[in-house]
Amino acid sequence: MPLQLPPGPHRAYLFDMDGTIADSMPLHYIAWKQALAEYGCPLFPEPLFYSWGGMPVREIVATLNRRHNLSMPIEEVAHRKEGLYYELLPKLTAVPEVLSQIESAHQRIPMAVVSGSTRESVTKSLEVLGLRDKFQVLVCAGDYTRAKPDPEPFLLAAEKLNVPPASCLVFEDTDMGIQAATAAGMQSVRILQPWERSQIRTTR
Repeated sequence: MPLQLPPGPHRAYLFDMDGTIADSMPLHYIAWKQALAEYGCPLFPEPLFYSWGGMPVREIVATLNRRHNLSMPIEEVAHRKEGLYYELLPKLTAVPEVLSQIESAHQRIPMAVVSGSTRESVTKSLEVLGLRDKFQVLVCAGDYTRAKPDPEPFLLAAEKLNVPPASCLVFEDTDMGIQAATAAGMQSVRILQPWERSQIRTTR
């Protein structure tokens, strides 16, 4: 189903990565499942996992430590989880309606990826999908101090693209991402979650 974009004109497109460009959230969940099992941490329910979309990996580990009164080594767990995700990358696919938007906008509208994932993870995912050359700017975990739902990541991307925030259109799959876009003064398009897309396909 083609995306319905709000009226423009828009001078830049800002895309979340996981769950927006890449249909990667199921792969990330598999990686989290194995990594947390290795460190004796209960797995978070899948709905909670999706609601945390856009939260940096290290922040997720720290949050789980607080929730379960654990002391998992944050850097070590984050590195292990990312490694497990990289092993699954050959299975990665793009979200079709978002891929279509990227391809039609390429060389016409400047674009950025704004993600809570590491730069290495974002770059690897884009390379697998053959999309790295489509984006002038990558804003990833470590580039900002306050993650979504704070507007800082999107505002930083707009600054790097030299486009006013009000002229940017954000593509996001999570509530936190939409909240961040709104707080940045940007219009947004919500990308459906995998199960929502499946429901639409099965009802046709």
